[in-house]
Amino acid sequence: MLEGSSLKKLNEAVERFCALHPRLGIPGLMRYIVGANAVIYLLSLFARGGSLNFLCMDPASVLRGELWRIVTYVLLPTNGGIFLVISLFFYYWLGESLERLWGSTKFTVYYVSGTLLTALASLLAYLIDGISVPIYGAVYVNTALFLAFALNYPDAMVNMKWLAALEGILYALSVVTAIAARMWGQALMPIVALLNLFVFFTPDFLRKADRVKAHTRPQAVQFRRAVKEQQRQKGYHHKCSVCGRTDTDYPDLQFRYCSKCAGYHCFCEDHIFNHTHFTE
Repeated sequence: MLEGSSLKKLNEAVERFCALHPRLGIPGLMRYIVGANAVIYLLSLFARGGSLNFLCMDPASVLRGELWRIVTYVLLPTNGGIFLVISLFFYYWLGESLERLWGSTKFTVYYVSGTLLTALASLLAYLIDGISVPIYGAVYVNTALFLAFALNYPDAMVNMKWLAALEGILYALSVVTAIAARMWGQALMPIVALLNLFVFFTPDFLRKADRVKAHTRPQAVQFRRAVKEQQRQKGYHHKCSVCGRTDTDYPDLQFRYCSKCAGYHCFCEDHIFNHTHFTE
């Protein structure tokens, strides 16, 4: 596992990349993913054997040169019938919600990194255990979506934080089961596949850890101090805590500080009234 400081640096690098390349995102990415799942499910009904196995993430096949499998496996539906409709609607809603919160670029990076990390985890498991276990569908990627939404909106709908905790327990049990069976690659797989979650939320985890350690309450925002603190940052005075845009890259953009957030958090005009308040 990477140390917290290393994950924090990766998070900062991701934030900079997203801020400097706002046009690299794919607007409405989940529409394409959900649409492809639906189309491929219909095609599988007419395919020989009822499946399209050449699209799954099979590590042995990838090492033989079938590199398209690294990404095409997320287009395969994990179920059918009414359950497919429900799951596609649910994950479409999660993806759209996160894209509105983060912006298209950051959401695209999150989804694509999860896709590639899952493929990498599958390859590592194969090389370690010597068993090629195909992956059908974006199970790990969708789990990362769900956990990201739960961390941002813990009290949404049916109290997402408890569902996320249950999900985490189930994954921990899968790791323990794999270790008990001496399947070290399978034990490592969930950790690697969900690494993007840790990278993206390391600052939140570290803030909560510091809060527990210090046993202090969040103080009210002191705007003059916050401005001076931002001005000491190299290259810009203000940076949006949601999309990462700065007044250097976007000189016509207005920035404000939120009095309801704990700490010193600046937001651009697009997110000052559209963000989740920092509580730690």
